[in-house]
Amino acid sequence: MLQSLRTLVFGYAFGALALTQPAAACDTALLLSIDVSSSIDASEYRLQIDGLADALLDPEVIDTLLQGQSALAVVQWSGVNRQGLVLGWNRMTSTEVISAFAAEVRALPRAFVDSDTAIGDAIDFSARQFTAVADCGRRIIDISGDGPQNAGGSAIAARQSAEAKGIVINGIAIESMGVAMTNYYQRSIVTRNGFVVTARGHLDYPRAIREKILRELSKVAS
Repeated sequence: MLQSLRTLVFGYAFGALALTQPAAACDTALLLSIDVSSSIDASEYRLQIDGLADALLDPEVIDTLLQGQSALAVVQWSGVNRQGLVLGWNRMTSTEVISAFAAEVRALPRAFVDSDTAIGDAIDFSARQFTAVADCGRRIIDISGDGPQNAGGSAIAARQSAEAKGIVINGIAIESMGVAMTNYYQRSIVTRNGFVVTARGHLDYPRAIREKILRELSKVAS
């Protein structure tokens, strides 16, 4: 009887201690912002979506997401007033959560078609989405695209506004030939502490997005 009582008391004490333990801190809130403007055809859209889903299921990416208890969300954007939070914030707390999130990414319908490229508006919209993850140590917008801005507000002004709020902008420049988009992203899109990864066409996007996610989730991203 005495032993049972001791066991019960110990169980209550252990449970109370577990309840008081702080939850793991969120290291990084990463917003994946995908270009779906008219320059992106149906097959290129599918390459982006499947490439992102595959990257999230990569064992090294999974480990990095779990270590940082990262939060992920997805935005699709194109022209003026055409931006949408298509997957809200999810905390990457287990392999099951990551797998489920990747499946949701793969099943995403295209939010917009036949529209311009308003990168500045996309940055402004993306920057407003971090309220729900204010506890995360770093806030990053991961923006990808294959063409320069041709509509909407200034991309440079939007970048400066995001940077003033402590938000980092990194980019994937999808090149058809040369490095014109890479140079444009470096000049006008990414923040001073951000970086650009070049995808040599849409077929190279899956490799590029994996590389970029690993780099930006690292505590020593450079």
